[in-house]
Amino acid sequence: MKKELSIYQVDAFASKPFEGNPAAVIPLNEWLPDITLQSIAEENNLSETVFFVKTNDRYHIRWFTPTVEAKMCGHATLASAFVLFTILGYGEDTIHFDSLSGPLSVSKEEGLLVLDFPAQSAHNIPVLPIFEQALGVKPQAVFQSIDTIVLFENEADILKLTPDFTRLSEIETRGIIVTAASKTYDFVSRFFAPRSGIMEDPVTGSAHTQLTPFWANRLDKTSLIAKQISRRGGTLYLTLAGDRVKMAGEAVLYLEGKITITT
Repeated sequence: MKKELSIYQVDAFASKPFEGNPAAVIPLNEWLPDITLQSIAEENNLSETVFFVKTNDRYHIRWFTPTVEAKMCGHATLASAFVLFTILGYGEDTIHFDSLSGPLSVSKEEGLLVLDFPAQSAHNIPVLPIFEQALGVKPQAVFQSIDTIVLFENEADILKLTPDFTRLSEIETRGIIVTAASKTYDFVSRFFAPRSGIMEDPVTGSAHTQLTPFWANRLDKTSLIAKQISRRGGTLYLTLAGDRVKMAGEAVLYLEGKITITT
């Protein structure tokens, strides 16, 4: 049986097309088999394809990379909220999601979309030789959270990194976040996740659930402005609110269409 689904491609953490991180957003009336969801994500070949199903006054949300289901994704959640607010006519100021990472929400505030996610702490781990071997520059320190946070001396170190993705994939972690303080922003970062089928992610909301408390502690401030300095780039306005992180940004629609699958 053939089924037609709406699909929206949204550039998240972007003020205009071709910036930020693109996500495919597919609203569903009911869940499809996991193998179908994964196949759609593989076919889309974006860092994330997101699906959601309405449940009473909330939405159950799931995210898929081309190879695996993700437990947390910020930019695709932002993209989903953008679709709900601007295309599907959601009338309230806050959207509540249920996910593998627990309850999440996105609100409209002063022209921005604000994600409310759980903060993730990090602890110091040894600077093993593989980090320099994989990244080409010896880091100052390394910390472990959901991902591995690799701290460098300055922004120039982050910009010039050309990772060896084969070596990088040997590190047993979801992803590698490289970060440094910045003169223009509070901090900058890049994100690599070859073990999840993503070489470099343009803008990674979930990484900033870890980077926000990390840099808030180092800089002794709870409101920060960050830039993910990938080729596309993206700016995030961050607030550490106790055990939660608020991430604000913009989003723009790039594509709207239909896909046909067989169920």
